[in-house]
Amino acid sequence: QGLVHDAILVNAARGPVVDEVALVAHLQANPNFRCGLDVFEDEPLMKPGLAECPNATIVPHIASASLWTRGGMATLAAQNISAFLQGQPGYDSQDMTPFVDGPFDAMPESCPSIVNMDSIKRN
Repeated sequence: QGLVHDAILVNAARGPVVDEVALVAHLQANPNFRCGLDVFEDEPLMKPGLAECPNATIVPHIASASLWTRGGMATLAAQNISAFLQGQPGYDSQDMTPFVDGPFDAMPESCPSIVNMDSIKRN
């Protein structure tokens, strides 16, 4: 409630931040309103009608949807498990470059995983 008829809502937060039933109703009633969702209220499920909204772009966890990123995540997880089993501390730095699978200039520019690609309204 209180959403503008022509705004853009982006939700990349975790947990039930957006009331998706209300969002679907607002999207259906306001074709100029748009949203981009990386997460869902009841993940992994979506509320009925959400995937059919042409003014919603649904990209579940796209930030990590590449072999490049997921490979780095797996390497970091394996290293932390190994450290734990050996009684050593886990890796706690913000620098993730030691765990990526390739140089940063080789990072993919995009990772297409838009759930409702066929429903999106294109201008």
